[in-house]
Amino acid sequence: MRLILALCLSLLAFPALAVQPDEVLPDPALEARARAVSQLLRCPVCQGENIDDSNADISRDLRLLVRERLVAGDSDDAVIDFVVDRYGEFVLFEPRATGSNLVLWLAGPGMLLLGGIAAFAFLRRRSKLPTEALSAEEEARLKEILKE
Repeated sequence: MRLILALCLSLLAFPALAVQPDEVLPDPALEARARAVSQLLRCPVCQGENIDDSNADISRDLRLLVRERLVAGDSDDAVIDFVVDRYGEFVLFEPRATGSNLVLWLAGPGMLLLGGIAAFAFLRRRSKLPTEALSAEEEARLKEILKE
């Protein structure tokens, strides 16, 4: 029974964030904004984690930078723009659909559309092919081949 209870409680455990107590802002609303912005930014070292979840030194620096900019009065978008200007669009988990990124955003749906058109054309051409039966001579030759 204790094992089942322990398993159930472990399923309810939340992942520990890397945010240190000295980084937390005293204003809960500002801290909530900082956490929301941090969820959108990728750790340049870990690459698969946002800066809130990463223990890398650069993530700590980015978390402090985000909080510093929010305390200075910047909007969430201004903070993200500031970080992107310094580190490039790689730090965004969802790159913006502008400029050269637009090609990447449209490539998937474009290829799907081209594949659908090609499949449709192939199937349409295939249905128009004549379906001729074998002649008596060809059937006899086929039976002879299959018997061997």
